[in-house]
Amino acid sequence: MPRKNFKNTKAKKDQNISKFTKSIIEVLFKNPNKPLNYKQIASALNLTNRIDTELLIKNINVLLVDKKITEVERGKYKINATNDYMIGVADLTSSGSAYIIVDGLEQDIYVQKGKTKNTLKGDTVRVYVYPKKSKNSSKIEGEIVEIIERNKTEFIGIFELGKNGNFGFVTMQNGNHDFFVPKEKFNDAKTGEKVVVRLTNWPEGSNSPFGEITKVLGNPEDTDVEIHSILLAYDLPVKFPDEVEEEANNLDTSISEYEVGKRRDMRKVTTFTIDPKDAKDFDDALSIQKLENGNWEIGVHIADVTHYVRPGTLIEQEAYKRATSVYLVDRVVPMLPEVLSNVACSLRPNEDKYTFSGVFELDDNAKIVNTWFGRTATHSDRRFTYEEAQAIIEGEDGDFKDEILTLDRLAKLMRAERMNVGAVNFDKVEVKFNLDDAHNPTGIYFKIGKDSNKLIEEFMLLCNKKVSEFISLDKHGKDNDNTYIYRVHDDPNPDKLIDLKNFIRQFGYELQVGDRKTTIQSMNKLLADVKGKPEENMVETLSMRTMAKAKYTTDNIGHYGLAFDYYTHFTSPIRRYPDMIAHRLLQDYLDGKKSPDSSIYEDKAKHCSSREKIAAEAERESIKYMQVKYMEQFVGQTFDAFITGVQDYGIFVEIPETRCEGLIRSRAMTGDHYYFDDKNHALVGKRTGIKYQLGSPVKIKVLNADLIKKQLDFELVDA
Repeated sequence: MPRKNFKNTKAKKDQNISKFTKSIIEVLFKNPNKPLNYKQIASALNLTNRIDTELLIKNINVLLVDKKITEVERGKYKINATNDYMIGVADLTSSGSAYIIVDGLEQDIYVQKGKTKNTLKGDTVRVYVYPKKSKNSSKIEGEIVEIIERNKTEFIGIFELGKNGNFGFVTMQNGNHDFFVPKEKFNDAKTGEKVVVRLTNWPEGSNSPFGEITKVLGNPEDTDVEIHSILLAYDLPVKFPDEVEEEANNLDTSISEYEVGKRRDMRKVTTFTIDPKDAKDFDDALSIQKLENGNWEIGVHIADVTHYVRPGTLIEQEAYKRATSVYLVDRVVPMLPEVLSNVACSLRPNEDKYTFSGVFELDDNAKIVNTWFGRTATHSDRRFTYEEAQAIIEGEDGDFKDEILTLDRLAKLMRAERMNVGAVNFDKVEVKFNLDDAHNPTGIYFKIGKDSNKLIEEFMLLCNKKVSEFISLDKHGKDNDNTYIYRVHDDPNPDKLIDLKNFIRQFGYELQVGDRKTTIQSMNKLLADVKGKPEENMVETLSMRTMAKAKYTTDNIGHYGLAFDYYTHFTSPIRRYPDMIAHRLLQDYLDGKKSPDSSIYEDKAKHCSSREKIAAEAERESIKYMQVKYMEQFVGQTFDAFITGVQDYGIFVEIPETRCEGLIRSRAMTGDHYYFDDKNHALVGKRTGIKYQLGSPVKIKVLNADLIKKQLDFELVDA
């Protein structure tokens, strides 16, 4: 028999052996307390012919051998409860394998290609976890046995017409399977266009899901088409429903003296905002005045969004659904309608506003003497950009110079104290773009936090911390078990810290791993020591990878990175729903109400964390597209770069001037065969011993800028 036919025959045989195994498991899962015989299972699956019934019996025997089901009495079967079946969310890779993210499980479950069933990215699935191959094995593996819930049914991809024109495919770029589309469901799509495809069916045994094209987006190389695709892919609606807009436009946004009378009136106190030059939603302002005792009264005033957005309203429901504003490269997807985010709630200059405030009395050494929280009325005297405030800090004259310099001095004292007790000092660099009228990138620049940024940051941190403490501690300083929404950051993974410690030694650096304060102070010293060095980015990247992800929860464990025992998000309610929750709960406690059931707020916290993650992914995808778009003009040119990531299939390399990252595939690296040294983050030549290691400088040529895959391909160039 020819080899090709043998393969096809074997594949069909394997497919028959496991044809009904997934369906059998699904039926037994739906009847956990009732053992079923093969006839009952066949009936549940609507199997009527003899051949399918015989195949069903064979499949049952396969599951018995694999110990996935058990025979509890003669001829009757149940799911084997002694084995682990876990529920999680599937993240598919481009190779066809998957990782199942299980809540509470530190390590993801790996599912190899062929064991993912008909799973699509983001689906909630039930996975059978294999017994570990050895006691020392750390890898968790399994296979998907049931799709519990589809994450979504509409997807974004590129349409490709089949050879005879009677069918086509929509190719996916994110690990999902390509969709098969029959001719009658093309919806006038043309080859190469970006489209929206809806899942219609996925027949048992078929390699591809079936779909129909519901919308043609256009040329994927068009910036507006791509950004629109990102918005659709992440379910980020730019427009608000008409009824939400109508409700927002009908709100009474006037400032009444009756309402002001119920608040602390601070409109006469010097107040101003400091924000990015392109900001429109000013949700925080600072006030400052010197008290008769020589201390400083600093007000941190936050837009009183919950005065306008009330529970049960359409605006509230939409805000919760969105949970966050999303900042793509060329546009903002706001959480609230514009009449609120940019007008009524925005603390614009020379306008009276309703605010929710933390007012702090500080001595000249930035020590807190008194704290007050409550609703206020304020009036911003001036709107500063960060650049304008920075110029004053650096010595130029300007409005409210003395006030800005005082706030800067106090902020630096607070920051120094925070660092002294063990806060992590990561200076984030944000990639920004200059855009033309068609939203195409014409240049790249970096947003680096200066003193004016840190001034605002420090007072926002102070307010978030003190609100959280005010609610969570009794008068004796002990936890009172009040329900609140916290922003928490868990301790870093100790194994990752040890790996970092061992790895950086080869570059002459040390990291002391001990108690919290020792570890952080040592890490801050490390981050300071690598500033300006070739290995700076590498060490910063690896250091950040040791850290846990921050999230929202009612279960307070503190914030490791900030060195705060209590911390919340209170200062950006225009763009973050958790801040609205924090405002409402604070007011309830100020009004003397009892602590509510935490489970309700825990569900809200999980939703907000999930939406935050989606927003971050969409933002990263828009940045990646713009970087690739910008680099199109440099195809064929060479650059000095350094290695930012190493995998068995190649090395990731970043160009410092643009922060654009590309891939050099190991199979394209000539002169030797390279193997992956996982421990040392390196590809090493078997014959020459040449090592391409994380952080190493290299010279590269830009080979290709693929806008569809959002990927840059580089090749090594001899120095």
